[in-house]
Amino acid sequence: MNKMKKPLPDLTPPPASLLKWLEPGALDKVMPRTLMARVSLTIVVPLILMQVISTFVFYDNHVSAMSRRMNADLAGDVASVQAFLGDFHTPEERAWLAVSAKQTMDLDVSLLDGDTLTTDRRLIDDPDDPADVLEDELWQALRCPFTIDTLRYRTDRLVAIQVQMQEGVLQILVPRSRIFGSNSTYVFVIWMVGSSMLLFGVATAYLRGQVRAVRRLAQAADSFGKGREVPDFPAEGAFEVRQAARAFNIMRERIHRQITQRTDMLAGVSHDLRTPLTRMKLQLAMMTNAAPDDIAALREDLSEMERMLEAYLAFARGEGTEEAAPTDVAELMESVVGRFRREGANISLHAGDLLPRAAMKPIAFERCLGNLIGNAVRYGKTVVVSASRGGGLLNVHVDDDGPGIAPKKREEAFRAFHRLEPSRNPKTGGIGLGLTIARDIVRGMGGEIILDQSPAGGLRASLRIPL
Repeated sequence: MNKMKKPLPDLTPPPASLLKWLEPGALDKVMPRTLMARVSLTIVVPLILMQVISTFVFYDNHVSAMSRRMNADLAGDVASVQAFLGDFHTPEERAWLAVSAKQTMDLDVSLLDGDTLTTDRRLIDDPDDPADVLEDELWQALRCPFTIDTLRYRTDRLVAIQVQMQEGVLQILVPRSRIFGSNSTYVFVIWMVGSSMLLFGVATAYLRGQVRAVRRLAQAADSFGKGREVPDFPAEGAFEVRQAARAFNIMRERIHRQITQRTDMLAGVSHDLRTPLTRMKLQLAMMTNAAPDDIAALREDLSEMERMLEAYLAFARGEGTEEAAPTDVAELMESVVGRFRREGANISLHAGDLLPRAAMKPIAFERCLGNLIGNAVRYGKTVVVSASRGGGLLNVHVDDDGPGIAPKKREEAFRAFHRLEPSRNPKTGGIGLGLTIARDIVRGMGGEIILDQSPAGGLRASLRIPL
């Protein structure tokens, strides 16, 4: 006996459209951006699903059962009227029957003597008319020819039922409310929509308070990241938000403590290193027996040591304990550019008239801009400084016409104590900290520095600082 082989599994890869939705973060592209909108969506979607399911169950069970029950009662009333009318032959008895049917069953009963039904079918106004149930119930109760007309008395909200009898045609006018029963449907829809809107309003008011605490924490973290003074953040809201607020306050205090300790240490180091340099300068000034060339060389070495010491301390000190304050950006830039002009640099400034007074650390920004301009003046003959505002950012460009930096080596230029190859300018005396200090300062204010090709052919240093 041959054994049946098992079918091989289908190894066909899923379509690309499905793989796109399976990628990490794919849903974030279609989800709302804000936390408030996402949480509201988690409330709205279940509400809509609940209403759809409840409506389906209501119409499938309650409405259909209620409609069949109402039509069965109406068919029973019509059958009772037919039976009584067959036993009543005098005009007085038939009149009493008509009055009694109107008072007890809300039916307008009349007998068309000698008439005959020309058709044995329903006259309906649309194919989805709920009178289908009434037709079935009447056939079960009467077992004789009849018609249902929903068109003739539609303006009076009546439905005409005609039944064939021996004496003629029994005509009964029935209110549409006895067949369709739409009032309960309206009440159900109004109750569903009203309760959902009330629930959504209460949930939105509650969530607004919870999201407000998260938004305040995000604003505090953003301000602290930009180097601005942030007071103690109150721990409020949900447990997770309070936990994040406490962690933020502890982190802020730890960073402040580290900055203070580093600043105090550098102040002591600066004092300890400057003291022997000062004594060496004094001894050099008192030397009279040494050759003038030797004295000049020693003075140059001391100046170089002092300059290197200042650069090291500036790099280690960073922004120090300076606090952000409203600063006239255009005036500050004019001051920095003016200092380089007085030293003989060919530099132009295009700051415009729209630069606002921004909250920043003026001394740190001046040091950053001075390092960038000094780097451009060292390698280029002409320097152009431009500034503009856009998208909530302060954009500053420093362009030179020097040899520039190759794209592969632009990131290396930001490394501390790293100098590019001497071929760029063999006479430079930098120690590889200018761009490092500048980027450290800008990042401390929440911004960034980007090196690119300058329109003048050299290097462009672009600053982007949030306002």
